[in-house]
Amino acid sequence: MFLKPRETDLDIKSLANRKNMTLLPVKDALERILDVFKTLPAIHIPLDKSVGRILAEDINAKTDLPIFDNSSMDGFALLASDVTQAGSATLVTLEVVDDIPAGKMPTKHLRSGEAARIMTGAPLPPGADAVVPVEETDFNDRAPGTALPEKVKIYKAAKLGANIRKRGDDIREGASILPRGQRLRAQDLGMLAMLGVAQVPVIRKPRVALLSSGDELTPIGESLSAGKIYDVNSYTLRALLESAGCEIIPLGVASDTPESVRLALEKAKGADLILSSAGVSMGSFDFIKAIIEEEGNLNFWRINMRPGKPLTFGEYQNIPFIGLAGNPVSAFVGFIVFVLPVIEKMLGSTDPTQNHVRVRLAEPLQSDGRESYLRAHTYRKNGHLYAKLTGHQGSGNLFSMVQANALLIIPAGVKSLPAETEIKAWLLDS
Repeated sequence: MFLKPRETDLDIKSLANRKNMTLLPVKDALERILDVFKTLPAIHIPLDKSVGRILAEDINAKTDLPIFDNSSMDGFALLASDVTQAGSATLVTLEVVDDIPAGKMPTKHLRSGEAARIMTGAPLPPGADAVVPVEETDFNDRAPGTALPEKVKIYKAAKLGANIRKRGDDIREGASILPRGQRLRAQDLGMLAMLGVAQVPVIRKPRVALLSSGDELTPIGESLSAGKIYDVNSYTLRALLESAGCEIIPLGVASDTPESVRLALEKAKGADLILSSAGVSMGSFDFIKAIIEEEGNLNFWRINMRPGKPLTFGEYQNIPFIGLAGNPVSAFVGFIVFVLPVIEKMLGSTDPTQNHVRVRLAEPLQSDGRESYLRAHTYRKNGHLYAKLTGHQGSGNLFSMVQANALLIIPAGVKSLPAETEIKAWLLDS
């Protein structure tokens, strides 16, 4: 006899099917997210404000460097042919006809038998083809303001071109210096300064609206009442966003009501991304996901990963939205895996976001079959990089995240790995 399924049975089966269908692989989820974002527009900023910013254009040299022949030593410019016989037993005496400090152009054209006192970086006088260091002369009085000697004795022969930095030795006009997408370092700023670049074309900073939610959250500095916790994710995510080069639009902490969530999200106008933590799972007071569906659309909201499964992606009033899980470690890992690549794409960075290395397990590992990001400490042993878990892997255990310098990436479908297995790890401190 055929029995019609009970309505409750159908509901349970439907929920199970929906769960299986919506649990996206990490790779697919990241591809969906990245597909929405593009590189942001370029702006020009002063050179002294550009460290850490991403170049928006290729930089090519507009001149030779050095831009003129100059001395690499404090000494005397001369003709190498005049001192070919110079040595400790055969001193060569030259007439000193000019004094050339850095920043001053020579006034004399040197002829045979003549020399010019010259400082490091000063332009080479016409006719000179070598510089003898002051240490290889009889000119020992080197105090500031010392008068120019009438003559100088040379103790050592000089080769043609000795101690001269020729025009274009370092860079030729038109040479490629820095590529678009380069994150500017201190040495890059020095190079740009040498080229006379005062205003640097960079990608503008991504504007990220940051929201936390939950009635349980208490501001730092206030006393905790029963059932309350401090607002951790606001500080963690803000620090991560600032380190990644973002401008932050603070939306504050929304309480667990639809009205509070709406009011907070209304302040996100002008943002390139809304980033929230908590309020995106299946709790009775988790309203963010519902508001996103009402005011925009929801692309997906659960990932086949641990920690951080209830990750939400969609848009709110045409602004892309990423909702991270509320547990501190889940929010941190979700940022590293999904948000950081988004920021790098908006910035047009060519630097690899994922600093992956291969490590050996110092101990057996257990997983639940989801793609897992386990907190670990890596260290060198017998020429190999090993990794050991830093403690309890619960998504609320932030101390094990503090102790970690890497995330071990356990592929989906893997539930156990023996010691000495080589796997991929994501270094956090680089």
